[in-house]
Amino acid sequence: MPLEAGLLEILACPACHSPLEERDTELVCTGQDCGLAYPVRDGIPVLLVDEARRPE
Repeated sequence: MPLEAGLLEILACPACHSPLEERDTELVCTGQDCGLAYPVRDGIPVLLVDEARRPE
């Protein structure tokens, strides 16, 4: 389910403050050294570093 229009523009990665990109059911950090993927549950982004998936 896509996020509300404009929401993605104001969200940033809590770890490195880079912009986020929506992919499937995750928001992925666009920072080169970060790359954390945050889950979106029931249309709500869970922007907690402890809940993020590390890049592969």
